[in-house]
Amino acid sequence: MSAKLQALMDYIAAEQAAALVKQEILLNELVFTVHRESLHGFIKFLKLDDKCSFQQLVDICGADYPERSARFDVVYNLLSLKLNQRIRVKVMTKENEPVDTVTDLYSAAGWYEREVWDLYGIPFTGNKDLRRILTDYNFEGHPLRKDFPLTGYVELRYNETQKRIVYEPVQLPQEFRNFDFTSPWEGMTTMQLPGDEKACRPKIMGDK
Repeated sequence: MSAKLQALMDYIAAEQAAALVKQEILLNELVFTVHRESLHGFIKFLKLDDKCSFQQLVDICGADYPERSARFDVVYNLLSLKLNQRIRVKVMTKENEPVDTVTDLYSAAGWYEREVWDLYGIPFTGNKDLRRILTDYNFEGHPLRKDFPLTGYVELRYNETQKRIVYEPVQLPQEFRNFDFTSPWEGMTTMQLPGDEKACRPKIMGDK
C-alpha cells in the first residue's frame, strides 16, 4: 500500500465521515461504501475537491445479492487524471428503493443509469430519460437479477400472417432423442476415414 493512497483515503474519510459506511483498499484501489442518501454529495465532493478531482465517470454497474435486505449494490467507478488514481464508490439499496441520479455531475451517467435500471430494475431519482437501453421496450423483467429465469418470460418473433413482431410465452419443445455417448475416436477404430489412403506410401524401386 502506497503512502499517497493511504493519505488520500484518510483525507476523504475525514472530510466525508458522515457519509461513509466502510472504506478499504483493494488491489491498490480505494473502495468506499456510502449511505444511499449521501451518495450524490459524496460523489460531488470527489469530483470538485481540489485534492481529489475525480472528473471522469468510467462506469456505473449493479450487483444482486438476494439474501440481503438491501438487495442491490450500485457501483460507481471514477478516475482522476490529476492523481492518476481510480476510486470505487458503492451504495446498497432495497428493491424499488431509488438512488439519486448523478447525471447533473457527469453527462455520461444517463446511459449508465439506464443500463442499471434495465438489467436490475434499480430506479434513479432525477434521471429524466430512464428507459430501457439494452433490452426491447416491451421486455418483461430485469435479466441480471438472480431470480430471473434463464429462458425469460416471453419471446418475440415475426408473424407472417399478421406481418408484424409478436410476443408469445416462451416454449422450448424438443423431440425425444437418443444420444450415443461413444467417443468418436473409439467408434472409428475399425473403419477407414476418407483420406486415410494417402498415408500409405506407394512402393518405389529399392523397397523390400
